[in-house]
Amino acid sequence: MQFKDIEGQVVTANHLTEIIDSGRVSHAQLFLGDTASGSLALALAYAQYLDCEHREHFDSDADGLRADSCGKCPSCLKYQQLSHPDLHLFFPSAATATVTGDGVASSSFQSEFREFLNTKQQRGTIDDWYSFIQIDNKQAAINVRDANEMVRLLSLKSYENAYKVFIIWMPEKMNLPCANTLLKSLEEPSDRTIFLLVAENSDRMLSTILSRTQLVKIPRTEEGLLMPAEMQAEFATLFVTWMRQLFKLNMASLSQWVETVAAMTREQQKQFLRYAQESLRECFLLHLAGKPMHIDFGDDKFNSSFPNMITLRNVELLTDVFNDAVFAIERNAHPKITFMELSFRISRALKNR
Repeated sequence: MQFKDIEGQVVTANHLTEIIDSGRVSHAQLFLGDTASGSLALALAYAQYLDCEHREHFDSDADGLRADSCGKCPSCLKYQQLSHPDLHLFFPSAATATVTGDGVASSSFQSEFREFLNTKQQRGTIDDWYSFIQIDNKQAAINVRDANEMVRLLSLKSYENAYKVFIIWMPEKMNLPCANTLLKSLEEPSDRTIFLLVAENSDRMLSTILSRTQLVKIPRTEEGLLMPAEMQAEFATLFVTWMRQLFKLNMASLSQWVETVAAMTREQQKQFLRYAQESLRECFLLHLAGKPMHIDFGDDKFNSSFPNMITLRNVELLTDVFNDAVFAIERNAHPKITFMELSFRISRALKNR
C-alpha cells in the first residue's frame, strides 16, 4: 500500500513521512480512527515507506504528497502483496465452522486476513471481517495466544535487515491477559521493531497500553461515513420509529421495537448503535453550527425537527448512554434488557434539552 492510493488523507500521510524522514520514529504508535477512513491502510503504507529502499520525494505533486514509497523495490513489492517476512499482522479472531478448538488466534486466519485486506482495499470494517470469516454471533478477541506469538517473534532477528513491524488491528479487542503480556514488549521492544496499533475506540483500551503509544489521529473522511444504501435505509427507518416511540413511551410498541432489534446479531446491533451515534452527531452539528447533515432519515418532517432535540445540554449524556450500550453488547449483555434500558435513558435525555 502506497500513500498515493489512500484518498482523503494527504495531510496525515505527509505528517507520517515527515516523522520517518526526520528519524523520530516511535517504537509504538496508535493510529486512532475509522478503518473505513483509511487508518489501517495508512499503517500499512507507513510500514512500507519505513522499509522502502528508494523512498521518493516530490517538490510538487498533483495530490499534494511530499513523499511516498517507491512501490518497485523488493521490499515494496512484498509489502504490496502483504508477504514481507518482517510484517506481522494481528487481529480479532474466534472459532468458526472450519476453524475450531481452544487454540484459535490470528495465526489461524493469516491467509484469510490477507485476502480480506486485498478484497476491501484495507478499508474493511470489523463487521466486514466477522462476516468474511463467518463467526456468526460469537465475540472475537485478540487473546493471550496472540501475545505469546508476538513475544516469540520479537526474539527472532529480522529476515531482511529491515524493521520488524507488528500491526495490531482493533487493539480494543485485546483481552486482559493479552494486554498484560504485551506491556513490557510495548515499553521496551527489541531494536528496529515497530508496533502500530490501529484502533477505532481508545476508550476500550487499557490506560497502561495507551500510555506506551504515540497517538496519530486519523481524521474521518466522507468514505468513512458510508454504509450500504440498503442498510442505511433500514437503520434510518428503525431509528426514526424508535425516536418517535421514545416521546410517546407506549410500552407495547416500544417492546415490539426492542424485540425486533434483539433478533439481530450482536454485530448488527452494534452497527445500528454506531449509526445512531453518528446520526446524533450530525444532528448536533446541524443544530449547533448549521453544518449540513450527511444522513437522510427518509422523512422530511423528522429531518427538520429532530436535530433541534440534540443540544449542548444533552449531547454528552447521549454519547455516554450509547457508549454504555455498545460496551454492554460487546460483553454479551441481554439485548432486550440493554435496549430497553437504553430507551429509557435516551427518553430522559431528550426531554432534558
